Amino acid sequence: MQEHSISELQKKMTSGELTARQLAEIFLERIDSLDRNGPRLNSVIETNPDALAIASTLDEERRGGKVRGPLHGIPILIKDNIDTHDAMQTTAGSLALEGNIASRDAFIVKQLRKAGAIILGKTNLSEWANFRGKNSISGWSSRGGLTHNPYALDRSACGSSSGSGAAVAANLSAAAVGTETDGSVICPAQTNGIVGIKPTLGLLSRSGIIPIAHSQDTAGPMARTVSDAAILLGAMAGVDERDPATKLALSRVEGTGVKRRLSDYTKFLDVNGLKGARIGVARNMAGSDPRIIKIFEACIDVMKQLGAVIVDPANVSNFNKFGKTESEVLHYEFKVGLNKYLASANGRVKTMADVIKFNKENKARVLQYFGQEHMLTAQEKGNLRDKKYREALARNLLLTRKNGIDATMKKYKLDAIIVPSGGPSWVVDMVNGDSINWDMESTSPAAVAGYPHITVPAGYIFGLPVGISFFAKAWQESTLIKLAYAFEQATKVRRPPEFLATANLNS
Repeated sequence: MQEHSISELQKKMTSGELTARQLAEIFLERIDSLDRNGPRLNSVIETNPDALAIASTLDEERRGGKVRGPLHGIPILIKDNIDTHDAMQTTAGSLALEGNIASRDAFIVKQLRKAGAIILGKTNLSEWANFRGKNSISGWSSRGGLTHNPYALDRSACGSSSGSGAAVAANLSAAAVGTETDGSVICPAQTNGIVGIKPTLGLLSRSGIIPIAHSQDTAGPMARTVSDAAILLGAMAGVDERDPATKLALSRVEGTGVKRRLSDYTKFLDVNGLKGARIGVARNMAGSDPRIIKIFEACIDVMKQLGAVIVDPANVSNFNKFGKTESEVLHYEFKVGLNKYLASANGRVKTMADVIKFNKENKARVLQYFGQEHMLTAQEKGNLRDKKYREALARNLLLTRKNGIDATMKKYKLDAIIVPSGGPSWVVDMVNGDSINWDMESTSPAAVAGYPHITVPAGYIFGLPVGISFFAKAWQESTLIKLAYAFEQATKVRRPPEFLATANLNS
């Protein structure tokens, strides 16, 4: 079922050409042949032993006339920092959490099960969502090993949702769920040539997700098409009593004033969605790589042809002035949030201090490539009443919201802002760690502000994918999906990976 959309798979099941069990078997066979053998992508850390039984139950429901919705019988992969109350572990890729079986599903997992999705397995990730050590290796975890990029196996799949990005690109599931604090949905999505949506903070519940920072953390859909990502986004949304931020979405979407929440984003899949839209070009965030700029300019030309009003430049103020205070906030919130999660988890560690101790005692298996500096820094922080934390958080929000994205959109009367999502993937270096050399910024302003961001495939450099980003003010997912879909349908850039040993420099 390579490159089939969720809607296409649903049609095959409706017609009787395919069953959910057969579909799950096909994806499990691909995981076995491509992920664990063959090219050894190493993107799936664990498969669900109950997946086929669940699929059979959903087939019985369909035969009985019950179809829950567009995800009925559709296999989905979940990042391994998201709780699933089943036979699978939730470890954030850490050996310190090995054996942790969640006592209940994360809210977004509960929503997916209710929608009829099959939780096919857990994906590998950068350990602790890439917030353990300073010289980290994206896509590596002590429990799961290294995830490889399916376009060139010697290159990074980016982090921290590396497994989700690589697995979807390689057609190991219909779609996947990742998480982001700053860049961890957008980077692996663009680096693996797929669509990723980082929603507004509060659109998706954070409960049952191993945290870094509650002021920035969110799950997000990762899929091969905008339509599939939109389906997945709507299915996961909902008000969760365990996460008060989810109540903020009520009466915010579309400014209706009605206390309801969107659960169907597919109605915004409009091929004419760019017509008349005012699109701002954040030149000051776009970098100077001529190869990326060439692709970016071609994207802008497409949008013009589709009737968009291009405002160029529409620079985002203060986009690079909050790095230190962002780090300060993340360390404070990491300690508080992780201690709270671990206190009720079923693993061997109950505090961040326990994790640090475990890592030191097992350094030959855990710390062989890089350290745990972020954890050590976080452990020294105080509580969230500290003046230093409160001032840092206030500064971040001022610079990214009122004096950042909001100001730019108001000044130029924009529907969205665009920027290149990133550059081509880098060669994995287990000695020195990540070597990202992009001279641009695409993720931090929206991530720190808690605003929505979507990346769509835009082109290739030596066969390696690069994407284009659309971001906007809070609760504008519907607008971004409309714009991204119109662009995607006009360009249809994505092509499946070939699992090359290294990049094709002749492409």
